[in-house]
Amino acid sequence: MGCTIIIPVYCAEENLVELHARLTTVLRKLAFAYEILFVEDGGEDGSWDIILKLAQQDTHVRGLRHARNYGQHNALLTGIRAARGDVIVTMDDDLQHPPEYIPALLSKLEEGFDVVYGTPDREQHELWRNLASQWIKLMMQMSLGIPIARQISALRAFRTHLRDAFANYNSSYVSIDVLLTWGTTRFAAVPIPFAKRTRGKSGYTFRRLLAHTFNMLTGFSTLPLRLASLLGFGFMIFGLAVLLYVLGRFLLEGTTVAGFPFLASIIAIFGGVQLFALGILGEYLARVFIRTMGKPAAVVRDRVGFSKET
Repeated sequence: MGCTIIIPVYCAEENLVELHARLTTVLRKLAFAYEILFVEDGGEDGSWDIILKLAQQDTHVRGLRHARNYGQHNALLTGIRAARGDVIVTMDDDLQHPPEYIPALLSKLEEGFDVVYGTPDREQHELWRNLASQWIKLMMQMSLGIPIARQISALRAFRTHLRDAFANYNSSYVSIDVLLTWGTTRFAAVPIPFAKRTRGKSGYTFRRLLAHTFNMLTGFSTLPLRLASLLGFGFMIFGLAVLLYVLGRFLLEGTTVAGFPFLASIIAIFGGVQLFALGILGEYLARVFIRTMGKPAAVVRDRVGFSKET
């Protein structure tokens, strides 16, 4: 069995040498071939230069460099498509994912699972980041039916053949965890003590996390459309109830409901629901339009450790 370690890199020049050293120490003890694949995602520091040096020093290191910043999941997809091992392990570049626990993930994978997540035994981020992360996982569980969505993390081990399920996927909106569900339902998780971030700053702001959640819901799920339908149906029932109330009051008491404020409120409510539903439909149409354009998930600018044929 061969193993490919995929690491999306963004402004992580301070971490790469130590990360490589720790990975090498762990992987050399395993009884199979391995490669370490760094995917530099258009950062503005010296990460690519360090990757070039590591590749010169270690033949197990390969590197890909994006033409610009596309995002973590897009970088992962680039690495997954270039992996040569039978098993893929993905991890972050910030040293929060301890390489020493990779054997635990691989061992769990051998129990018959296709995907194994390394779940943090306790959260390491700020309160807002933890809440946002839990919100994303809740949305995944509700909209995509992923049974262990609450245990998902960027530290994963999975069988490489799963990429066949999304081999023809070509869109700028990427969620690796969703794509993996296209190929299997056999998921598992292993609790792992994540380290605190000591260098650099996370590229995930609240705005990016919110955008990732929205893209995931509208790009891979029909839940928003169902929500719009339910809202429309609910307010239709509400409108009928209001009509019955107005007619009943007129027939029984001979009076009508007091005018403008009531009417304006009803119009505002129904108008808001209609605009909300149209907005959701517009988001889906926009994603269909972007996919028909053939916009790629990422473009590779440079590479190291690859033969001319690849």
